[in-house]
Amino acid sequence: MMVPLTLMILGVLAAAMAPRVMARSDWPDREPVLALWVWQCVVAGVLLCCVLAMALSAAAAWDTVRSPVFGFAPRVVVEAYALNTYGPWAGVLALLLAGGGAWTVVALTREVRAARARRRRRRSELLRRSPLLPGEDPRGSRLVVLEGNRPGAFLLHHPSPQLVITTSALQRLRGRQLDALIAHEQGHLRARHDVLLHCASALAAGFPQIPVFAAFRDQVHRLVEMAADDVASRRFGRLTIALALVELNEDSGVFGPCPPQLAQVPQRVNRLLAPAARLTPGRRLRMTAYALLLPAVPLLVAFGPGLHALT
Repeated sequence: MMVPLTLMILGVLAAAMAPRVMARSDWPDREPVLALWVWQCVVAGVLLCCVLAMALSAAAAWDTVRSPVFGFAPRVVVEAYALNTYGPWAGVLALLLAGGGAWTVVALTREVRAARARRRRRRSELLRRSPLLPGEDPRGSRLVVLEGNRPGAFLLHHPSPQLVITTSALQRLRGRQLDALIAHEQGHLRARHDVLLHCASALAAGFPQIPVFAAFRDQVHRLVEMAADDVASRRFGRLTIALALVELNEDSGVFGPCPPQLAQVPQRVNRLLAPAARLTPGRRLRMTAYALLLPAVPLLVAFGPGLHALT
């Protein structure tokens, strides 16, 4: 029972410590893409601990599971795990973890369905406010302009993504500012930030009592915007995208006293106007490699006894 318990302890430590460590660090705002990678590795490591602990516990509790888990492994490998000594708690742990896995699938399915429903509502609203002309292909236009008194722009995800922008936003954005806004949305599209946002929201909604998933969702929503800002700023300059953000949001009250969830825009503007120095390439490479250890360690723990038996 030592290997599953070790995996569970590793998962709990990663889930408890990672949000605190990331919250105390000042580099994620400087390197949002790297921070997204680290967060994904943290969550993957936690989930991998649970999956591996479930598989080993189920293999110890039921012979019907043992054969698929160990496959054609030599007898010496199976004996190295001492499955017969796990006791009755192996089945209980396996059932609990299997229930958590099933609930994760349910949460992800609900999130996907909710996202599709939101897209259908947006498409219906778009067709109502901007009806198609006779013979016009709804998938042929990449840019849709809507009449609107409030400046706004968003990307409508479907097989042929469309950038929707209001006439008020077109009046406010000048020249390169509009190009920077389009580059920002294209950055979201190329990086498939929508998939990452759906996964983070599903985990946070399915397991609200686990802080690491809530922190993952909150940080992903913030970091993907910064990453897209950086994509636009590399082509059109930081000042251009900062001015575009101000023009789009100055009437929404986010630049005055506002709740923390609305303070993201002024933080992004300040970050663009007063950028901190990026990490050196060597340090970015080391942190990328260190993040890989988070999902690699559970694999080493799980396969360690078997590898040791073969040596």
